Amino acid sequence: MDKDRFIIIDENLKRINEDICETAVKAGRKPEDIRLMAVTKTVEPVYINHALSCGVNLIGENKVQEFLAKREELELEHCEVHLIGHLQTNKVRQIVGKVNLIQSVDSVKIAKEIGKRSVENNQITDILLEVNVAGEESKFGFQAERTAEAAYEISEINGVHICGLMSVPPVCGDGRQSRCFFSNMHRLFIDICEKRIDNVTMNVLSLGMSGDYKQAILEGSNLIRLGSAVFGDRIY
Repeated sequence: MDKDRFIIIDENLKRINEDICETAVKAGRKPEDIRLMAVTKTVEPVYINHALSCGVNLIGENKVQEFLAKREELELEHCEVHLIGHLQTNKVRQIVGKVNLIQSVDSVKIAKEIGKRSVENNQITDILLEVNVAGEESKFGFQAERTAEAAYEISEINGVHICGLMSVPPVCGDGRQSRCFFSNMHRLFIDICEKRIDNVTMNVLSLGMSGDYKQAILEGSNLIRLGSAVFGDRIY
């Protein structure tokens, strides 16, 4: 256990919360409308629990097996957990019912499997549709122009409820370019919201990570996913 890392987490969270307030005001938004997710990939439970004791109430895990391995050590009584990494069909059974929301629904096939396992558990699983906003071959997600159609199709699946969209835009050295991708996602979010599709409540727009969360807030994100910005560089 590294006590210095506790101090680093404290300082990082203080700075991030100040950034959220400052950026929200700049965008004409309320700071309290923007949720901070601490992304806990490779982070040991002792440091996650410290972040929770500092007021973090939402964590995101990338891998099913990693989350399940450390779940019992986490103090999650007042904390939501989202799965944010790519979900394979054969892992759905293991994670349904273990997290509050699955952000990374990138195909109708995976949505159907989540619905099937949810019905078996007599529950409804909240999900986000993952959008490949730049059409990158290396990334998962619906093409932007296909997302509304997918929302209609998935909305009819028993056992799932669509709560919004998430995306991982390309890494851009230019903040203006990042804002363009985020702006496109916000327009798509509003467009689907205005369609008023049954079983779809567009409440969550999950955009922005450690390197670009300010730009994401400026363009309408209401959930930012921060890993290294909270915990420091990942230790593999």
